[in-house]
Amino acid sequence: MKRVLIFFMLFLFVKIAFAQVVYSPDKHLRLSFVLKEGGKPVYELNYKGKKVIEESKMGFILNDFLSFSENFSVIRTENTSSDTIWKPVWGENSEIRDNYNEMLLFLVHRTTNWKVNIRFRLFNDGLGFRYEFPTQKELRHFIIKEELTEFNLTGNHKTFWIPADYDTNEFPITTSHLSEIDALIENVRKEPLAAKAPSPNVAVQTPLMLKTNDNLYVNIHEAALMNYSAMFLNVDGKSFSLSAHLAPDKNGNKVYFQTGNITPWRTIIVSDDARDILASNLILNLNEPCDFEDTSWIKPMKYLGVWWEYFIGGGSSWAYTDFKDIIIGKTDYSKLLSNGHHGANTSHVKKYIDFASKNGFDAVLVEGWNEGWEDNVAYHKEKIYSFTKPYPDFDVKELQNYAQSKGVKIIMHHETTSSVIDYERQLHKAFKFMVDNGYNSVKTGYVGPIIPRSEYHDGQWMVNHYNYVVKMASEYKIMVNSHEAVRPTGLCRTFPNWIAQESARGTEFESFNGNHPDHTTILPFTRLKGGPMDYTPGIFQGDLSVYGSNKAKLSTTLTKQLALYVTMYSPLQMAADLIENYERFPDAFQFIKDVAVDWDKTYILEAEPGDYVTIARKAKNKNEWFVGGITDENSREAHIDFSFLPPGKTYEVIIYADAKDAHWQTNPQSYVISKKKVNNVKTMKIWLAPSGGFAMSIKEK
Repeated sequence: MKRVLIFFMLFLFVKIAFAQVVYSPDKHLRLSFVLKEGGKPVYELNYKGKKVIEESKMGFILNDFLSFSENFSVIRTENTSSDTIWKPVWGENSEIRDNYNEMLLFLVHRTTNWKVNIRFRLFNDGLGFRYEFPTQKELRHFIIKEELTEFNLTGNHKTFWIPADYDTNEFPITTSHLSEIDALIENVRKEPLAAKAPSPNVAVQTPLMLKTNDNLYVNIHEAALMNYSAMFLNVDGKSFSLSAHLAPDKNGNKVYFQTGNITPWRTIIVSDDARDILASNLILNLNEPCDFEDTSWIKPMKYLGVWWEYFIGGGSSWAYTDFKDIIIGKTDYSKLLSNGHHGANTSHVKKYIDFASKNGFDAVLVEGWNEGWEDNVAYHKEKIYSFTKPYPDFDVKELQNYAQSKGVKIIMHHETTSSVIDYERQLHKAFKFMVDNGYNSVKTGYVGPIIPRSEYHDGQWMVNHYNYVVKMASEYKIMVNSHEAVRPTGLCRTFPNWIAQESARGTEFESFNGNHPDHTTILPFTRLKGGPMDYTPGIFQGDLSVYGSNKAKLSTTLTKQLALYVTMYSPLQMAADLIENYERFPDAFQFIKDVAVDWDKTYILEAEPGDYVTIARKAKNKNEWFVGGITDENSREAHIDFSFLPPGKTYEVIIYADAKDAHWQTNPQSYVISKKKVNNVKTMKIWLAPSGGFAMSIKEK
């Protein structure tokens, strides 16, 4: 009996000895780690005494299906803390506090003697953790067949999700309980998109936003995605469990890895106030500091573009000719007849340059300027475009000189139609062409299935490609706005020339009734947690039937379009509509002209995912503030507290609001503009129409 008791006490001691706990600096979050029976690593997360993540397993399946998730021992543990301030090149705040407590665990796999470290970093707003594979004699190269990280939830949470798909992020967002995803997902996957590669099981994309029955808000994503595949989340709606699911290549392998490397961080942002989710800088803080010293050439900007006209059905085209049998490098375009409706022609672009110059815009995007657009849906063709040869009616030098004389830049466009191999072959010449002709920024595009044909948009090979493009662009002092790329993970801190991404369902889907009224009330809680989005707002003419056969109608009021410049953060903001629509509504257009794109401070005033968002921001290095508020399909009354203003002064606020008869379906262009005086003890109520919004411009009186 005595021996049994001693054995039990020793067994209990071994279990307790491996238990490790770390708290956030404010003590609200508690992370515990333990090696369970059989040496299985498990973590758990609590917030203010409430469980957020139940006991969840960690680890991998490696090589020939070796279980690298059990039979571990802890060699040692290191605990550290940090509290610093850093300044981003651009952003929602000019200073960011990075305050955390960290626990680093050194583990050894007893069967193979392979080593792995797990680093937990606990902030006041959440948790980040990653796996680190140190250089070691016993292990050098290996394949990750799957990552087994779990996020076991405490109940059937309200969930804001899109299906896991290795080739697209452009599904509409669905709101449901976790248990309902299984029954809904196949119907959502029917959405017609240019390229789709659905996961074989029930899984969703990150950033994933959840709300518990006891009003906790939980956001799950990743940070610093480099040399690794993007993470999706398998969904078990019965046990309310989520688990990592990595994008594979078409051979079924997830990650090709070497010791001396680290995984991305897995992130969990938690609060009992939805505003804290939007205010969190956790993902940025988990990325490395800026990768280069000189950032003076990186400039946030507002732009116009030869773009929206291609979507509305008005006859404008990307392609120069209707001749389809194009062979890049051999076809002589000077011998082909123009189709007469090519949008990217010299005289048309000059009109946009003139309008940009007159109204204080920094740049003009031109799509369809280069050879190859006749085959832009040839998804099996490897050489589709030239990135250095313009169409005959697009005079590069003349437009360069004209734009320069007007103080305007032209934004280059590199659509690849996902022929990535050919794009990389041309990349040096393409960037040199840009520098030689005065371009300092590029919009890249990846529509369609990837070439090489063994890869997906969100797999490791393509992740490395996106990062390669941004790094190379920095060598040429070029800013990058990537579309159809893997969703961002805060790498804009490390590479601030990665000035924006699309990587979600943007404004272009409005051109075929593709967005719901709640869409932009959810995106700040999901897609935008990884980084800024080039959403391309500012559409004033919401009834597209005025252009011809397109019967689409915008899902917002006009003033909600104004509000998006504040609620949908980006240092690169487009006024996406046609020039003539801004000329029809010059008083509303004034807000787009005035609103800043770089900020000293951001204040989240009101927020509830799927319902409403109200945000105030202070313009960088100016005593000017801008406020934007939006709602879903329901009207509401926004409450604005002006305590963010400095005390002791009076300010003039210009208010752009929905008129009382405004409605996104029946009267979207009905708005009123008023002026009032406010100070920092003032509050105000503003009515928002169904799918409406309001915008404010505030200056010291």
